[in-house]
Amino acid sequence: MKNILFVCTGNSARSIIAESIINNEYSNKFKAYSAGSNPTGKINEDVKRFLEKNKNYDLFEYRSKNFEDFLSNNIKIDYVVTVCNNANNEVCPIWPDKNQIIHWDIEDPVSKLLNSNENEKNILINNTFNQINKNIIDWIDNEK
Repeated sequence: MKNILFVCTGNSARSIIAESIINNEYSNKFKAYSAGSNPTGKINEDVKRFLEKNKNYDLFEYRSKNFEDFLSNNIKIDYVVTVCNNANNEVCPIWPDKNQIIHWDIEDPVSKLLNSNENEKNILINNTFNQINKNIIDWIDNEK
């Protein structure tokens, strides 16, 4: 079982989506976690609603947290995946070896969600979900 830490700045949408995909679809090979360099302190409500209602994912134990939380626990992180450019350019003290750091530039849906109706929100989040899911599938297919 390999541990993956998904990192973005706010830890409210993209990294939460990635964490939930791994833990719900690939839990036989991986355990996922997520964190932010500047976490918002809560999961985006639209993203949470989408994952719970549309994907039937249980987010009860999920929360927005700082990557520093992983410094004081005994979880060995095998891979770090940054899902935004900001997180990719920040210094994280728990990066594993350089060959275990993966970067995916995924646009943040949160700012667009603010001025969207319910249908537009579902489309935005679904597009983000599909992009992250495709990246995960491609990565797993190439993972050694």
